[in-house]
Amino acid sequence: MHEYTIQFFYAVAAVCFILALKWLSAVPTARRGVITGILGMLLAVVGTLLKPELLERGFGAYQWILVAFVVGTVIGVPMALMPMTAVPQRTALSHAFGALAAALVGAAHFFLESPNLSKFTMGALGLEVLLGFLTFTASLMAFGKLQELLPQRPIVFKFQNIVNLSILSAAVLIAIFLIFDPGHKVLFLVMSALALTFGVLLIIPIGGADMPTVISLLNSYAGLAAAAMGFVLDNKLLIIAGSLDGSSGLILSIIMCKAMNRSFTNVLFGGFGQLQVATGQVEKRNVRSASPEEAAELLATATSVMVIPGYGMAVAQAQHKVRELFDQLTKRGITVRFAIHPVAGRMPGHMNVLLAEADIPYDKLMEMDDANPEMPQVDVALVIGANDVTNPAARHDKNSPIYGMPIIDTDKARTVMVIKRSMNPGFAGIENELYFMPQALMLFGDAKSFVGEIVKSLASPS
Repeated sequence: MHEYTIQFFYAVAAVCFILALKWLSAVPTARRGVITGILGMLLAVVGTLLKPELLERGFGAYQWILVAFVVGTVIGVPMALMPMTAVPQRTALSHAFGALAAALVGAAHFFLESPNLSKFTMGALGLEVLLGFLTFTASLMAFGKLQELLPQRPIVFKFQNIVNLSILSAAVLIAIFLIFDPGHKVLFLVMSALALTFGVLLIIPIGGADMPTVISLLNSYAGLAAAAMGFVLDNKLLIIAGSLDGSSGLILSIIMCKAMNRSFTNVLFGGFGQLQVATGQVEKRNVRSASPEEAAELLATATSVMVIPGYGMAVAQAQHKVRELFDQLTKRGITVRFAIHPVAGRMPGHMNVLLAEADIPYDKLMEMDDANPEMPQVDVALVIGANDVTNPAARHDKNSPIYGMPIIDTDKARTVMVIKRSMNPGFAGIENELYFMPQALMLFGDAKSFVGEIVKSLASPS
């Protein structure tokens, strides 16, 4: 009876995971997707706790499980309470913990069952441990870059790709050897150490601007590790959930690469994100700047405003002030919409998350492909902390490191205002042509403070 109950719970949980993924793909149904995913995980955990081998052993079998629940709760609750601006960091930590769990389960299974492992089980176990350990350290490195504990700029050294591929190849060869002779525990430890090392080396040459692709790729690796764990433990639900996670993360990574005009092959081997700073004499050009009061006057006389948010908005935590600006403008009958670039921020959907926290209506958010045709009719385009994703050089300058990258056509708006702390270049290391165009005005300052001053000016009686 228990076995049928467990399989029923697992089947319903699998359906919940599939539906959650479907509903999470659209903003209006995202909340439903989250709740459904939580329900699926709850059923999966309850089903596992009802395993006959656990019930037969009584409370003693659950002691360590309870300890793990307590430890997980102590770690998980503060993570859940992290500010919305830290969602990329929290996501990286989630990948790290999930991948570590898969790797440790695989390691425990190896030391308990070795050398009596079948070739298929050892193959799946090797894949699980390799992906789990490399994803663990890679995710920690991504967290360090996102949290600015580590340099966000790429760290490169001579023969880097050769060293990285050599370490990965050695780990894979050991995994293959263990398939045919799974009794070598020392070799297993060496393989694990190589995987942990490769995870670090995978991330250090990647710049902070490329973190959206990194996050989605690590999500894929963690999912594939979980799927491999399902084959090792003969758990169909783990196979389904891991496959969903792995495949969706892989698809998202490919979408991110296209959005950044990057080669997916380079992403897999950590060979992207290196700065390509132009050499030679840089031409001195003047820009026009404006005060908060002047910016407010221009916005007040507009009929259509397009806001283009970027990482600068996240760093300044300006999303709530942006909401106040949205309210002030809409009260005046001005149409305000938001153009979201696929890789704006440090994770897929980063800007969507921040704007949702500030209660910006979903129907005001536009994807890049939908927003670009509207740009010629926009009176004012307000750029808040976005840099390379608005640079017109991506369309015409073949010598530019961002050439070919799809951008938001901000320069086609009648007036462009850019909130930026300084004229320092973005992560691509190049100047943004947009800032020097005749219709562009620079609004120098912290995004949160500057938007707040604009709101005050709009709210003040004329």
